[in-house]
Amino acid sequence: MQMRLSCLGINSMLLAVLMLPVAVAQQAPKAEQELQQLQKQIKQTEQQVRQQRRQLQQAEQKLQTADKALAEAAKKLRDTASRKQRLEQESARLSQQQQQLQQQLTEQQQLLAAQLKSAYSLGQHDYSRLILNQQETGKLERILTYYQYFNQARLRQLAEINHTVTQLEQVKQQLNNQQQQLQTELTALQQQQQQLTAARSSQQESVSNLQALLKQQGSQLAYLRQNETSLQNTINELRRLAERNKDLSGLTAGRGQYPWPLRGRVLQRFGQNRQGGLASRGILIQGVSGANVQSIANGRVIYADWLKGYGWVIVVDHGKGFMSLYGHNQSLLKQPGDNVEAGEAIAQVGASGGQADPGLYFEIREKGDAVNPLNWLGKQ
Repeated sequence: MQMRLSCLGINSMLLAVLMLPVAVAQQAPKAEQELQQLQKQIKQTEQQVRQQRRQLQQAEQKLQTADKALAEAAKKLRDTASRKQRLEQESARLSQQQQQLQQQLTEQQQLLAAQLKSAYSLGQHDYSRLILNQQETGKLERILTYYQYFNQARLRQLAEINHTVTQLEQVKQQLNNQQQQLQTELTALQQQQQQLTAARSSQQESVSNLQALLKQQGSQLAYLRQNETSLQNTINELRRLAERNKDLSGLTAGRGQYPWPLRGRVLQRFGQNRQGGLASRGILIQGVSGANVQSIANGRVIYADWLKGYGWVIVVDHGKGFMSLYGHNQSLLKQPGDNVEAGEAIAQVGASGGQADPGLYFEIREKGDAVNPLNWLGKQ
């Protein structure tokens, strides 16, 4: 009996061994198919990632282009407004000069009239009788002398009048030219305001597209980290550059008393979580587009350019390892190497670099490390 069971067990094992290649052969196509599907999914995912990266780069490029167009339009608008102001001042000066010349001409005409009246009074004498009367030769000489004096005075007065009239005509012509040029500047100003409005719309559209794309891809955190890394690398480069400015005294002396770079509500505080979860290394101050951004202290501009994630950025070195950074500007008013004083306008408020609303991003760095700006600024 045992012998029979053993034979049956051996036969079952042999049968299973014989059937194994058949089972493997049946499962092989299924495994191969799953592997191919997995490889296909990986390839599709890689293509999607590459496509998303291209879309993000295109969105960033469009944003940068829109920021530059807005800054250029704002600069043209600012320059034209300055020219218009100078023309108005020149027109006012010419108008005042015109009034003075007109008054001068009136006085000269009145003086000439008085001289003519005096000459007429002298003309009432009978000169022929005086000439024939040899006894009054002295009186004749005096009268002739008077006539010569009055004639010379009248000639001088007429020359002055002619000169004043010529000056008056020249001033009138200059004033007319100034008014025509002023009208041309006003027309250009209106066109540039339209360009500025169009540039702002383009910028807002680019910001919306970028934010929507980041939200769709779920890459806000990675985007913010890239921007922060870019900023930190820039700061590290600037630290080496700032070491050359030995004549600056730093920010230690005025801690807690420095003026605000922009008056406005603080939308985001130092250390507060930003969108994506990263802690802010500065503060965000609400502002109005085009308002002036002011340097908090004396210093020297060491950076003024567009930076990804922060838009138009200007960095001022204050010496002793202290720097202040101003971001999301509409346009910059200073260039690297410019010396600035406390309270001096260095930029204009904007929403560059991906901001939805106008405001100023402000940092203070001490030896490259971000410190809480609120500890350095005075009360608003």
